[in-house]
Amino acid sequence: MSDGRSEAKAGPIVGIDLGTTNSLVAICDASGPRVLRDDDGRALVPSVVRYDSDRTSKIVATVVGREASERAEQEDDDYAREDVRSVVVSSVKRLIGRSLADARADVPYLPYRVVAGDRDTARVVVAMSDGSNASEAIRTVSPEEVSAKVLERLKAIAESRLGVEVRKVVITVPAHFDDAQRQATRTAGRLAGLEVVRIVPEPTAAALAYGIGLSRDAARNQREVSHVAVYDFGGGTFDVSILRLTPADSQTATDFYQVLATNGDTHLGGDDVDQLLVREFMERWIASHALPDEVAAASRLENRIAEGDAELVAGLMREARRVKHALAEQEVATFEMPKGDAAVEFSWTLTRGEFDALIEPIVLKTLAMCEQALRDARAKGLPEGALHEVLDAVILVGGSTRMPMVRERVRAFFGVEPYTAIDPDEAIALGASVQASILSGTTKGSLLLDVIPLSLGIETVGGAVAKLIVRNTAVPTRATEMFSTSVDNQTAIKLSVYQGEREMASDCRRLAQFELRGIPPMPAGLPQVQVQFLIDANGVLNVSAHERRSGKRAQMQIIPNHGLTPDEVNAIERDSLIHAREDMTRHRVVDLITNASLDLKWIGERLAKFEALLEPAYASDLKQQIAQLADLVAKARTDWRSVDANVFQRAKETLDRSSIRLQEVSITQSLKSQ
Repeated sequence: MSDGRSEAKAGPIVGIDLGTTNSLVAICDASGPRVLRDDDGRALVPSVVRYDSDRTSKIVATVVGREASERAEQEDDDYAREDVRSVVVSSVKRLIGRSLADARADVPYLPYRVVAGDRDTARVVVAMSDGSNASEAIRTVSPEEVSAKVLERLKAIAESRLGVEVRKVVITVPAHFDDAQRQATRTAGRLAGLEVVRIVPEPTAAALAYGIGLSRDAARNQREVSHVAVYDFGGGTFDVSILRLTPADSQTATDFYQVLATNGDTHLGGDDVDQLLVREFMERWIASHALPDEVAAASRLENRIAEGDAELVAGLMREARRVKHALAEQEVATFEMPKGDAAVEFSWTLTRGEFDALIEPIVLKTLAMCEQALRDARAKGLPEGALHEVLDAVILVGGSTRMPMVRERVRAFFGVEPYTAIDPDEAIALGASVQASILSGTTKGSLLLDVIPLSLGIETVGGAVAKLIVRNTAVPTRATEMFSTSVDNQTAIKLSVYQGEREMASDCRRLAQFELRGIPPMPAGLPQVQVQFLIDANGVLNVSAHERRSGKRAQMQIIPNHGLTPDEVNAIERDSLIHAREDMTRHRVVDLITNASLDLKWIGERLAKFEALLEPAYASDLKQQIAQLADLVAKARTDWRSVDANVFQRAKETLDRSSIRLQEVSITQSLKSQ
């Protein structure tokens, strides 16, 4: 095994694309990046795990990859033998780091049962006993455990090919995977006996694979900056990233890969096309039979899908994938009812044109995300102008980009012929191996600058969100902000961390909450609480708080229970644009309420104490201004829309200026009393 001996001493770091449909492992050494293949010479390992159990729900065997996938396609009596029962788990990436509620739309199309675990997290039922108390003998596994089995198989392939033990890995995830999904992926690696040294977004990995090839081009010696778009349409997710590639020169000796912007949907992929075909097939089957008995049979079929009939769902989804793949190569295909799964036989012949019309809404959704990513990238330095003049390449990644309509629409949208020199199934794994080689020191002179997909902040008094780090900020990054108390003698501060683009906490996603305790009692506004957000290169967020007067500290790593729903991810960015002006005004009014309330408290207390030392006219004017500002505060607290933010701001500033004389008297008296 000569290709791996040079790595034996330090131990190699491999790159893994843990995909929804298929997974791969790759290595990058002195000869460049390459995918590692199994004993049969195949690169793709189906992300499928089969659990065999006996009648007492004991797992007697676990099979991973192609054998498990082929076993699922068998439709004979051996599928459910008396002594051994099999559950085949696929597309589990759509469940990882998510709650059962998040995954509700997927459940009817998964060929296995999904139930709620702790904190409503999704769990897969892999076995059930035949006992009278069957509900107590259900065996479930988490999506992380299923993914770990796939990772173990990839680890074994790498060790077989390289001839050394593999302990470290770079794993790719969709760019829009949130904190929970990224953490769940790291957990899967840990369960597989792997140290996940870096999490890399999938489109960024594809750009790395592209950039390595480009860096060998003699034209790169002229130090020409390239801008590329990566369109990543996989089995379960969609991502688009806009990157700037800056080659090394004699001064820097470093290639820079900078992500300017990213967008996507962690719940949009080839599986959705399959589900769409199944739904259309069902509707046509039902519509084609008018007899009462057959209509009843159709209803029962629909119910079986809704209830998660494993054999039927598996058969329909397999047929949908077959038809989808056939139409990528030919003009006509026929969708057949799975054998033995219906009261009557039925088939549906569709042309590529009909298929294209059916999937057009899905493709248009991906292009809308491309448009948003381009707008964000232009704000970060992507040159203005026609896309075919600005972009040097549009890289296609993911098996779903093999659909002809996808390639045609991407070509038309960007005005650039898609770059397909790298196998779309292998590009991500190759890029992961490049990042692994950079971390191990095998590849030198390359630096990857990634970004966070969504903004992060702290909830402030009144329910607003103070954003410390905005979306598309390069990572690793650090941000600090000073906060204080709003109530006298407050000895603890509750800090709520939010993710999202809206201005109010109620419109964002809360990631975590913790408390800073032991603050000495002080008047409102005097404590100085410094909050720091630190995001590492993996996109993992750590939050710390430090009260500077007392020295009290608190910190935590943000590890939410499960992630954003697909609708939430889409709505976060859409709503931030729709409600931008309204949100900013509301945020401004909320801050004015907080700051004006503190002014009223401090000025009111000093006026009551030192009024006898002031000119009557001045004291009367202060009281009138205090009353006016207090009235605005009261109205704004009832309905923030009832006040004009500009009038509110001027009233506060007027009182602040007018109170200077009062503050001087207060300071003078304090000095006299010392």
